[in-house]
Amino acid sequence: MKITNIEAYPVWGGFRNFMFIVVDTDEGIYGIGEAGITGRELAIMGVIEHFKPVLIGQDPSRIEHIWQMLFRGGFFPAQRIIASVISAIDIALWDIRGKVLGVPVYDLLGGQVRDKVVCYPHNGGATIEKLIESCLETKAAGWKFVRWGINDIGDNIFEPRKAVRQALKEFEAVREAIGEDIEICFDVHTRLDLPEAVWLCREVEQFHPYFIEDPLRSENPDSFKTLRPRTGVPLAAGEQFSSKWEFRQLIEEEWIDYARIDLCIVGGITEAKKIAGWCETHYINVVVHNPLSVVSSAACLHLNLACSNFGVQEQPRRPGTTMTDVFPVQPEWKDGYLLPPTRPGLGIEFDREAAKKYPFQLTELPQFRREDGSFTNW
Repeated sequence: MKITNIEAYPVWGGFRNFMFIVVDTDEGIYGIGEAGITGRELAIMGVIEHFKPVLIGQDPSRIEHIWQMLFRGGFFPAQRIIASVISAIDIALWDIRGKVLGVPVYDLLGGQVRDKVVCYPHNGGATIEKLIESCLETKAAGWKFVRWGINDIGDNIFEPRKAVRQALKEFEAVREAIGEDIEICFDVHTRLDLPEAVWLCREVEQFHPYFIEDPLRSENPDSFKTLRPRTGVPLAAGEQFSSKWEFRQLIEEEWIDYARIDLCIVGGITEAKKIAGWCETHYINVVVHNPLSVVSSAACLHLNLACSNFGVQEQPRRPGTTMTDVFPVQPEWKDGYLLPPTRPGLGIEFDREAAKKYPFQLTELPQFRREDGSFTNW
């Protein structure tokens, strides 16, 4: 079997673009993957054009070899944009391998270590009342977690101390509304500096969150060595990292409790599996970052089914509720859990003609500023 083509399908999902990459073979078996750097799709498509002559004619079963060749073959180690393309290709190759052998991808990763994968949704609301309503709706639907994030104060203005005060009010109201049995995940989205991060983390300890996500910016992981001893709240980080090397310090120094591995940025299933094993030696659980589509959800599901140190899977939307024409076969969800697929490969189907009905739209992510007009993280 040989690779015959690599094709990009940027698809407008109604609120953001999704970047799908299909790997075709000379035996008619295809694999699908997803690239995770939203807002830079044109750059991703440029990388694909560079990779095509390298990949066409390769044996798709040589997954590790192809990963090494793509990551190291440009002399400069791959990061971010290039790593996201490698991620998509890698996921597609695992999809192909499963289809060739007639087994789900999790079988290729060592087989099931659990019967189902617990997930958390995305909650939110413009007011505390709306946030509580959202959390109670997901609780009633069977989800075992709620999740929301730190917000701006309106008009895309983000002031850290005002945002923390609002977050503390939200925590108290949500915990009272949902009770003790529903877990809380809270996303800071790299928007705070150390003083406000310490303040938030200490104050929310009383509400027993499952984790506080990305309390600090990711460019300098060394900052976590100052935050970690100053709070007992569980910390999660890593969604912006594009290789195992970027995770190294957080894992080795045990500054986090949960590794936010993004399979569509970090290098696909191949790299995620290595990071997960590394985390296991430090008793760090894996909480995959999955804000994307059905493809990302399926890839995460297969990893989590075979990963012993798993925490929870991010699942912003229930499978089967969006993009059903583009993906007529999606993972099965029941009472807050994703169930193991029985179909080979990723266990999903991609309709190329349906995908073409939702053409790419050039968009930028939101931008936040402080009250004085200076730029800050969204």
